[in-house]
Amino acid sequence: MTSRIEKIKEIIEANKASAVGPLDILNPNTEWVDDDLYNERYSLCLSCPELINLTKQCKKCGCFMTVKSKMKIATCPLGKW
Repeated sequence: MTSRIEKIKEIIEANKASAVGPLDILNPNTEWVDDDLYNERYSLCLSCPELINLTKQCKKCGCFMTVKSKMKIATCPLGKW
């Protein structure tokens, strides 16, 4: 069983190569997808076992998927979208 500290380190390492970050939410230059693509992406997240249903966070990247799935350049850490 992985400890919480090890899991946090794993998430940080996984995010080092991410194309998006938390501040992109506030960036006026951030491009967003249309509702159809958002719904397609987010539905994949909702059916994924790596999603924490209570917070809608991904266990792999730690991101809030309700927001990340709206960002145009964002990608799923598992390659699902």
